[in-house]
Amino acid sequence: MSNPRPQGKQRSLEMRSLQDFAAGKLGELDRASLHRVLAETERHDGVWVSRNGRRLLSFCCNDYLALSQHPAVKAAAIAATQRYGVGSGASRLVTGNHPLFGELERRLARLKGTEAACVFGSGYLANSGIIPALIGRDDLVLIDELAHACLWAGARLSRATVLAFRHSDVAQVETLLAAHRGAHPRVLIATDGVFSMDGDLAPLPELAALARNHDAWLMTDDAHGIGVVGGGRGSSFAHGVDVDVPLQMGTLSKAIGGYGGYLCASAPVIDLIHNRARSFVYSTGLPPATVAAAIAALDLIEQEPAYAALPLAKARAFTRALGLPDATSPIVPLLLGEADAALRASQRLEAEGFLVIAIRPPTVPVGTARLRFTFSAGHSDADIARLAATVHQHVMER
Repeated sequence: MSNPRPQGKQRSLEMRSLQDFAAGKLGELDRASLHRVLAETERHDGVWVSRNGRRLLSFCCNDYLALSQHPAVKAAAIAATQRYGVGSGASRLVTGNHPLFGELERRLARLKGTEAACVFGSGYLANSGIIPALIGRDDLVLIDELAHACLWAGARLSRATVLAFRHSDVAQVETLLAAHRGAHPRVLIATDGVFSMDGDLAPLPELAALARNHDAWLMTDDAHGIGVVGGGRGSSFAHGVDVDVPLQMGTLSKAIGGYGGYLCASAPVIDLIHNRARSFVYSTGLPPATVAAAIAALDLIEQEPAYAALPLAKARAFTRALGLPDATSPIVPLLLGEADAALRASQRLEAEGFLVIAIRPPTVPVGTARLRFTFSAGHSDADIARLAATVHQHVMER
């Protein structure tokens, strides 16, 4: 016989214990300037937002090509909803593979130069499913210390030995491979292609050569690369040489403008993912509107390469105006150190009409809190110049 539910005073004590725990943790976050609060914000046209009764120019959104607002992308989503409805009903292995999924996956594979692709419900679901499907308890994962949290989540879920290497330190990767490769049947090297908080590119040609020489598998998270670097094809194509990356993961939620994640790889690998990636097998498929929107966005990226190049050009105009190193992606960090310093800088910019969010631990290492500027094709040259002047006056000179 099951135990009865707690009654009266006992239930009250349990609730108080939970509330006290939450309040204590929130107090710790407050004292460290790390308490995050959801702010109601309405996006208008890709770069302008309304928040706290004010109209602000946003430089913190990952919608690099403003495709979430593009008429053709919205029209594709509306048409798919009217024809197919708002949901997919269940896992794609249960309800069947909607034809739109096949079209999107063929388009992604073509863009990335692979045999096949698999679309997931989100980038986080992709990474938390891909790595455990390929890597197990006896294996080894070498992962960049600044890799995205979902790459780390997937690595830990695999139950493999997980070793971090210093950010983009190829020499240390080689040392770790020499020391540990022989003890593991399989080795995965995992890295962001474009690092989400620093904006720099991973040294993929060098990592690919090491992977090839040590029979390791290289996996890139290209969430911030697809659509905006490498001619829109992503970080594997941004180095001027062919880079063999057998596992190219990314998202549909940034430059593509919608939602979802994907893996581009060989046909046998994708077939295995369909059978072993728990976050694919046991998750409902994306809504038809989201899939159709992604297809329309890929059309635009392929047809308008000059437009896809604009976010990087805007970022470089900003860095050059402030005498910073040339941007290598649409992401530009300005490190300020402590969390409260980043918060104050963000508030000063908001007072001047700009939305630039303070990035604090644990998203970035302690002591490296920053402003993270992201640039969109929708920003005008005048917007960039005004932002640079404001940052120089209200942030860099203080």
